Amino acid sequence: MFKLNLKIAIRNLLRNKTASLINISGLAIGLAACLMLLLYVAYEWNYDRAYKNKDNIYQVMVNFSDQNKQVTATGDQAPNVLANTLTQEIPEIEHIARILWPVERLVANGENSFKIEGRYADEDILKIFDYQFISGSPEHAFTDPNSIILTESAAKKLFGTSDVLNKVLKYENQVAVKVTGVIKDHPGNTTYKFDCLNSWTLYEKLHSWAGEPNWGNFAFYTVLTLKQGVNVDQFNAKISDIIVKHSPSDNVDPSVFVQPLLERHLYGEFKNGQPSGGRIEQLRFFVALALCILIIACINFMNLATARSQKRAKEVGIKKTIGASRQSLIAQFLLESLLLSFVSVILAVILVELALPKFNHLLNIELHLNYGNPFAWLAAIALILVTGLLAGSYPAFFLSSFNPIQTMKKSVNGKNLLSLSFRQVLVIVQFSFAIVLIVGTLIVYQQLQYIKNKPLGYEMNALLEMPHEGNLYPKFDLLKERLLASGAITSICQSSGSISTPNSNASGMEWEGMMEEGKRMSFNQIYTSYDFIRTNGIKLVEGRDFDPRIASDQQGMLLSETAVKTMGLKKPLGKRIKLWGTEKHIVGVFKDVTWGDPAKRNLPMIIGFNPENSDVINMRMNAENPTAENLALISRITKDINPDFPVDIKFVDSLIEVKFENEKILGVLSNVFGGLAIFISCLGLFGLSAFSAEQRTKEIGVRKVLGASVSGIVRLLSLNFVKMVLLALIIAMPIAYWMMEKWLSKFDYHIAISWPVFMITAVLTLMVAFFTVSWQAFKAAKTNPVDALKYE
Repeated sequence: MFKLNLKIAIRNLLRNKTASLINISGLAIGLAACLMLLLYVAYEWNYDRAYKNKDNIYQVMVNFSDQNKQVTATGDQAPNVLANTLTQEIPEIEHIARILWPVERLVANGENSFKIEGRYADEDILKIFDYQFISGSPEHAFTDPNSIILTESAAKKLFGTSDVLNKVLKYENQVAVKVTGVIKDHPGNTTYKFDCLNSWTLYEKLHSWAGEPNWGNFAFYTVLTLKQGVNVDQFNAKISDIIVKHSPSDNVDPSVFVQPLLERHLYGEFKNGQPSGGRIEQLRFFVALALCILIIACINFMNLATARSQKRAKEVGIKKTIGASRQSLIAQFLLESLLLSFVSVILAVILVELALPKFNHLLNIELHLNYGNPFAWLAAIALILVTGLLAGSYPAFFLSSFNPIQTMKKSVNGKNLLSLSFRQVLVIVQFSFAIVLIVGTLIVYQQLQYIKNKPLGYEMNALLEMPHEGNLYPKFDLLKERLLASGAITSICQSSGSISTPNSNASGMEWEGMMEEGKRMSFNQIYTSYDFIRTNGIKLVEGRDFDPRIASDQQGMLLSETAVKTMGLKKPLGKRIKLWGTEKHIVGVFKDVTWGDPAKRNLPMIIGFNPENSDVINMRMNAENPTAENLALISRITKDINPDFPVDIKFVDSLIEVKFENEKILGVLSNVFGGLAIFISCLGLFGLSAFSAEQRTKEIGVRKVLGASVSGIVRLLSLNFVKMVLLALIIAMPIAYWMMEKWLSKFDYHIAISWPVFMITAVLTLMVAFFTVSWQAFKAAKTNPVDALKYE
């Protein structure tokens, strides 16, 4: 029986080529889209899951509160002394380590020098993360402070081989370090990845300020593991006030807690000190999108199978007459569905393989199908079964329910009220999904454009940035003089961090008339010397920039408008401020700078004078010269002064683009897969309209003989489908509004949803649906009425 059913299934697929092609292509595209989305979801979901003890790794977090004990901000960086203090006072901790943010580090192997991404960390980092050592061992890797651990790809880049144990490198052109370990490359979905890792002892040796205890500088990541059986909630309660107890003043009240590292990537947003979402919301959206596309593809199959029921009616009637049971008929139709699903899955895998390189390039990640994974094969089998059963269940039960007497009399046809209404429901559901996706895509695009165009508080065009390193430290004044004289730039400054990205915040500031809430205020902070305001194009509200002719400006400070308002200062210029025991005075007030997420409210900001704390050099290019000429001059002069380091110039506007990466991914995937959903929906509509026109061939012939016009016949055949799309619009619009209003609410700054979005969606959907259907209607209307009357 199975063999017979298989033959019938193959024969039916080959006989009805158009329907089979639409079904297979629709299912294949839907499955391919579903697979690619689920691959991306799996990639994001598996962040930091490569470690054996992944469930016992925690990120130290800090909540900052106002005078009413309400949490105003949550950060993932802590003071440099917190780790040692926790080690001494909290016995529940198994291992704890500080780890620095990644920075491009210069490493030289004789004549060859390269910049690779490096971090510093405490020795216990090798006990927290079980890096896979190719050579060396975690027990001895940091025995010598002047040691370095390389990833396999970094070792090959430097030496051409991974067998580099005990080789010596010149690090940052300052100190010789010995390779004491080579580890396998990190997976792309790793939070704390690097190309090279150095000991914290070396960091303090090269930067003396880093070893000075400072409870007010929240600039260091801290990770830890707990001993077996420790209750995390009780542990958090125990460490909550650890900073307050050890802070040198009563001006700060941050509370400490730990978050599982597995949750850090997906639940990175906090509200009132509690996780409030993050990337997990995006993943839920993509899972829903994948299921929607798969359902739309399955609906196509159901619609076409039930619509063509009349062609199968005689077959069912004859089989029932000669004794076939309903169960055997259901099995036959399900087998056809599973066969079609199998072919579609094969085609979908081919489509995925063809599309993945472009997909990976768009998202800047590395996704691939793992054919060696048994789970992948089980997933493929499950996908065939689920898709086949989902798409074929209703047609199987519908076709097997025909009465044999009715079928032999040809009384079963496509106009059965129940089957027709069910097909209409499926089309409405199908287009409802597509309409929600179109609305969502348009609103995501509008929101992305809004935050992209939101004023940042500085002029990013023609603004360059490069690392302050090597000879550029002692010879900065020479660099400044030569670059200005060259005419390539109009202004230059040095600063403690990039103007494009937050890198430091502090609390513990005191001022005259400070209210109780001031003790807990947290400030973004950046340090510089001269010309910072002019170089970055920051707007001054009052006062001035630091002036080299005024010696007292070395103890000066600039405040943002938000800082002045938050501090309650009426006439800020000249006011005295104490920061970490050092008295400073306000010389200027500047318009707010968007340092972090443009869609979120930023902390108040201070700009302090400290030329010793400098990691970045900013330059304003001369707009009157060609950009290439400016860059060539800057590179040549910089290389002359700092020959041991490669010149690494970045455009600040390109650095800002990174901030929109999350929304960009959402926008790209919404556009691509929303478009596929529309295409698959229209593919099904095309098949239905073609069959509808075929079923009404005689009717069309009679109408043409009686004088009906082509436009009238097109309208007759198209109207029913357009009505279904209109109903889908009525249903989907409120749902889309509710969903997107909820999505926008997570942004502090966002657009208002306006009626043009829904108008554009309605017009676009109706046009696509009408042209899809009317093409078939037009072909039917142009048929010779003589041929139509001879039909069947």
